[in-house]
Amino acid sequence: MPSDMLRPASHHLRPLAHEVHQRLQHERTSRLAQLAALKDSAPTGTDTQLAVQMNAIRRVLAEIEAAQSRLASDAYGTCQACGRPIPTERLEILPYARCCVDCQERTG
Repeated sequence: MPSDMLRPASHHLRPLAHEVHQRLQHERTSRLAQLAALKDSAPTGTDTQLAVQMNAIRRVLAEIEAAQSRLASDAYGTCQACGRPIPTERLEILPYARCCVDCQERTG
């Protein structure tokens, strides 16, 4: 196996680090706006569906923060399960992805 395959994928992303940071920030801002809108529209009392939606958004926010940490530590773009580079196409669609598609499907 070539030594390039063992290096973190982020070495290919260095010139794009600023762009990745902006995309992650945009994702974060969008999720915070969604959360605020849900809170503003929340009826008094408990709504299970609303709680599920808010928890899902909070989980995505945590994933975004983790991706920002990986970017800062030069681990961004490397699958946390198998250690291989996450394809650029996947990161374009889901910039906070922590695993490649194969590993994500295995772990759920």
